Amino acid sequence: MSRQPAAFSRLVQDVARVLTGEVERFQPLQHALNLVSRAIPLQTGNRIRASTIRARGIEVGEGTVVYGAPEFSGGQSGFARMTIGRNCVIDIGCSFELGDAIAIGDNVTLGNNVMVITTTHELGPREHRAGRVVNSPVQIENGAWIGPRSVILPGVTIGAGAIVDAGSVVNKTVAPNTRVRGTPAKVVEELAP
Repeated sequence: MSRQPAAFSRLVQDVARVLTGEVERFQPLQHALNLVSRAIPLQTGNRIRASTIRARGIEVGEGTVVYGAPEFSGGQSGFARMTIGRNCVIDIGCSFELGDAIAIGDNVTLGNNVMVITTTHELGPREHRAGRVVNSPVQIENGAWIGPRSVILPGVTIGAGAIVDAGSVVNKTVAPNTRVRGTPAKVVEELAP
């Protein structure tokens, strides 16, 4: 009989440890701000949504509009790593992975479902190919336009006035006033400055 109380006690300790681990990253304020942002119908309340992003600790310039509730990952400390300039447009369904800094300049447009990623993995051994996590910042300079469903990978800079066509995967820096397209994105046009 004495074994049952000891086993039960270990079970309770294990459950408590697991629950603590599962909820330790829960951030009530961030969750509440996310709920408020999602409660606003799409394509309306755009400046209110920008205010909820500011309330998370992300610097957002005046005149920026946000058409849907963006997804943010990377923990609360990641919010301080992101800046969004003035007069930007962030369309519905965008997501930002904040393992490292994301700097978005002024007058930038992100089409719907754009994904910006700042972490990747080193190549690991055959037993586990996703090795150590590597963080690299992303910068999107003034006036750039990122087309719908594009993916910007870690360490990339999108130059001022550049265009990333819809559905592109950008794994290398894009020069200013350049248009890129494809997977991986390649230069298709030099644009007038």
